[in-house]
Amino acid sequence: MAGGWARDGAVQDQIDDTVNDAVSAARARMPTGESAKYCDECGEPIPEKRREALPGVRTCVACQSGRDAAVRQSGINRRGSKDSQLR
Repeated sequence: MAGGWARDGAVQDQIDDTVNDAVSAARARMPTGESAKYCDECGEPIPEKRREALPGVRTCVACQSGRDAAVRQSGINRRGSKDSQLR
């Protein structure tokens, strides 16, 4: 049950949209093409199992972990504040 001017199910729609946006962003960051045998950043060999699991991979686990940590989440704040909901 939604309150105020929001229709029933509006909160769940916001949650679903947020999850769908995150999945789309993750898919866009997935590697494609032929895997490299050596890391593009440090030159270390990329294990065969990693190349099989992620076709198109270009970095070793250590370098990819650093890249993943540097990714900043940005997007729409669908939650809003209580003040904005009262206006």
